[in-house]
Amino acid sequence: MLLSSLFASPRAVLELCVHSVLCIFASVFSKVRFLYRGACRGAQPLVSAVDSRPEQRAEDNATTPTSVNYHFTRKCNYKCGFCFHTAKTSFVLPLEEAKRGLKLLKEAGMEKINFSGGEPFLHERGDFLGKMVQYCKADLQLPSVSIVSNGSMIKEKWFQKYGDFLDILAISCDSFDEETNQTIGRTQGRKSHIENLYKIRSWCQQYKVAFKINSVINSFNALEDMTEQINQLNPVRWKVFQCLLIDGENAGEAALREAERFVISEQQFQEFLDRHSAVSCLVPESNEKMRNSYLILDEYMRFLDCREGRKDPSRSILDVGVKDAISFSGFDEKMFLKRGGVYVWSKADMKLEW
Repeated sequence: MLLSSLFASPRAVLELCVHSVLCIFASVFSKVRFLYRGACRGAQPLVSAVDSRPEQRAEDNATTPTSVNYHFTRKCNYKCGFCFHTAKTSFVLPLEEAKRGLKLLKEAGMEKINFSGGEPFLHERGDFLGKMVQYCKADLQLPSVSIVSNGSMIKEKWFQKYGDFLDILAISCDSFDEETNQTIGRTQGRKSHIENLYKIRSWCQQYKVAFKINSVINSFNALEDMTEQINQLNPVRWKVFQCLLIDGENAGEAALREAERFVISEQQFQEFLDRHSAVSCLVPESNEKMRNSYLILDEYMRFLDCREGRKDPSRSILDVGVKDAISFSGFDEKMFLKRGGVYVWSKADMKLEW
């Protein structure tokens, strides 16, 4: 058909327009049908791929529980005035449930587990703790298994039975003056906390467990010079904490402790650090470094979020899994790394002279 005759016939023009529109619709329909068939066969449509990107990014940025502190009991035989994890319950998970949670953590990427309390050797006289230590090292094959204890309940037979499975034992000692320990509450009856510390140090040497000391610096020991004793004990690490207030634990109406009288300033803490600057194993932790840089599991295996100055629990990893629970932990991974949270924590790699 000639162009001149086309424009001369209005009917022909109309037919051409309708034909063109039908062709466009046919092309679009064909592409939609192809995408639909592809989706039915398992291929992801374009919209789904775009929508999944935020979820994928969130999964990529999920926190890995590299180092976890499991406070499996709150009960303690000491009454330290500044304690920030007090005996608000007497609950302890059954051993098999605790093991299930530990396995979930290992599967999520945990490399180091630290057992704490309360006093971890108090429950079943340390046998419950020993079984968890053995399970983590022998069955889960974690690179590092450690304990923080006040030392008062530890017996040599525990080392004989479980020492091979333990990498690090940290003993809390805030002063080398017995009167100061009495004032703080770091004591039980007439037992000497300091004598016991030295005894445990010798057991660690004998049974090849790395020895560590934790000290909380407060208004009653801030002026003390511990250089001589620390050098004599020669721990692999001396963790020095600034006394920290946690609402509901050692501060506030619902608290079992009143730690306000133990609090020191940043300047007082720094002066203590300066006095001990020659101690090579010293690892300082101010309130800023400490508050959100620990992954803390309570007795129900709930992560505790300390960002608001209190301990807000997540749901238990036993109920919702590690990934969901850890998203409510408030964990500051950057501060964890900044404070030296990752170090040589397996005794096999420490090259210690036993």
